[in-house]
Amino acid sequence: CITTCCGPRPPSAVSETPRMLAPDFGQTYHVRGVISLPYAEIKEPFEAWVDMKRGRSRIDYYYGQVSTFQLALEKPSGISYKITPVTTETELNVMKCFQVNGTQEDPILPQGALPLTAAFQYVRTEYFEGVLCEVWQNVSEAEFKRNTYTLWVTRPEGGASVAAPVHYEMIGYNTLLGSHYDKYLLDYSDFRTSVQDKDFNRPDGLSCGPFPGPGVEHRLLANPMQDLLHTAPVGHAHRLFGHFKQQFGLGGGPGQDCEKNRAGLSYSLSLNHLADRSAAEVAVLRGSRTGTPNRGRPFPAELRSVSPPDSLDWRLYGAVTPVKDQAVCGSCWSFATTGALEGALFLKTGMLQVLSEQMLVDCTWGFGNNGCDGGEEWRAYEWLIKHGGIATTDQYGDYRGMNGFCHNNDSTATARVTSYTNVTSGDTEALKVAIDAAHRSFTFYSHGVYYEPACKNTPDDLDHAVLAVGYGVLDGQSYWLIKNSWSSYWGNAGFVLMSMKDNNCGVTTDATYVTLA
Repeated sequence: CITTCCGPRPPSAVSETPRMLAPDFGQTYHVRGVISLPYAEIKEPFEAWVDMKRGRSRIDYYYGQVSTFQLALEKPSGISYKITPVTTETELNVMKCFQVNGTQEDPILPQGALPLTAAFQYVRTEYFEGVLCEVWQNVSEAEFKRNTYTLWVTRPEGGASVAAPVHYEMIGYNTLLGSHYDKYLLDYSDFRTSVQDKDFNRPDGLSCGPFPGPGVEHRLLANPMQDLLHTAPVGHAHRLFGHFKQQFGLGGGPGQDCEKNRAGLSYSLSLNHLADRSAAEVAVLRGSRTGTPNRGRPFPAELRSVSPPDSLDWRLYGAVTPVKDQAVCGSCWSFATTGALEGALFLKTGMLQVLSEQMLVDCTWGFGNNGCDGGEEWRAYEWLIKHGGIATTDQYGDYRGMNGFCHNNDSTATARVTSYTNVTSGDTEALKVAIDAAHRSFTFYSHGVYYEPACKNTPDDLDHAVLAVGYGVLDGQSYWLIKNSWSSYWGNAGFVLMSMKDNNCGVTTDATYVTLA
């Protein structure tokens, strides 16, 4: 039971007769609220308009900074629109509209901002922040992991079936961000059971075109609310993980994470927050790379004669900032960029500073990056060279997991980039790497030296950007120490030991490092 946010219960005011009819929010409603993702340190205000009868929904994030529309009745299989600010070299924070068309196999559907309550059970009645509420709960288990969804609602006078949402909490696995035992909170306000046609109109004079970024599954990023709320009687996550095990032959019975852990591999897998995502969904989170050649400098010939130590872990020297969580945003490239810059800045100044991924997400569209819909670290370097450098998170603002308005100020630049260098295959001095993380075994990595024979290592196959922070040998196997951006609850506290064998997953294929002024 979740009671930490609830005040005392005056006995005289509490109903002792539970209403057994699950809350019903109706088919048409408007609601405001705030999504809190404590482990990612994100608080995201939203406003939603939903009309299930006419197959349409709209959700605005950060007071309309980003708007998403799902129009199921648009022919032939529905259309999803995303309106987001774009900053290029000639435009500053211009609102652009991008669209994804549904298909017969995967039509666009309206997406609500409130949970489906059919599987919820009445728990108690109590006060929540001064409001008398019914508390309803849905508890499920998957792979012996317990998921708890708790919903606080009020009823209008007279006990009508249409309820009003107050608060929603999730604690458990198999949702938006959490392999780890995660927690999401939604606080609701201004709920009403009516909408107007104009609520679903796009802004006048705004035409929509296809998404500019790589990949085709942009609808998965258009509405993270869907993942926060799924509580079907047969869990969305559980069904997809079962399908995944069948498709990839991982087996897995009671008490097993999956059969592949018994195959004598050098690494172990575990059920994590990406278990409920299809291969296409994980590809979106990787922020697919384009393979376009960059203008980086060639690796200096004199460094080839350097004899590096047998092992190195920059974390021990204080050169690596804590692992972060990119949330439901294809921004891995921005985390790889800041990681390389943070390390270079530490080597130059002896100070470790946390640099702003959000600045890169917001401001580097003019060099070919696409915010939460993918990008490449070298494009960010090019932008930084032209614009003077990058600000710290304190200077620019916290990471939001969503596109935002660019508000960089050259005077606040902390790490000023003068150039970047391409590291050719086999050089251990790489500070920044790009890898092929498409294999589901990588998604479920837990610990050990990761080696995937099927993992590709050619430039065209690389689709994820991460950070190399060291290397070493474990049980006779040489590895790269890689920092990922899928939270500290993925892998080994957010890190992976990537085998050096056969240039596994292309670690040294397209590695780069930066030079600061």
